[in-house]
Amino acid sequence: MKFIIDNWYLVFVALASGGMLLWPTFKSASGGSLTPAGAVQLINREKAVVIDVCEADEFAAGHVGGAKHIPLNQLEERLPAVVKNKALPVVLVCASGARSNRAVGIAKKLGYENAQSMAGGLKAWREASLPVEKA
Repeated sequence: MKFIIDNWYLVFVALASGGMLLWPTFKSASGGSLTPAGAVQLINREKAVVIDVCEADEFAAGHVGGAKHIPLNQLEERLPAVVKNKALPVVLVCASGARSNRAVGIAKKLGYENAQSMAGGLKAWREASLPVEKA
């Protein structure tokens, strides 16, 4: 105990460096780690279904090409009808990524284990210069 008291700064440095090493693990576990490029690969290679969980006016203003619109408050009721095959990857998108992170939890509760949120949402999609459709 005397060592810890006399060398508190060493203990602090050890704990801080351990926290920094573990940070990427915790960050990726929280969802929203799928980049727009990763989403494109899932769409092209694994036939992922893109679900936009924005409100109707946001969806009409612009959305990922081919995305299906299900507002977040209707996701639990409508997702099983829109995506019947639960083995397909599901990419959830919203304006900034916050709602789609919540949508991942709902989708996984429904049995869609391959559900992922796109980090940064439609904003990141646009910044990557990927095509946007308007309704």
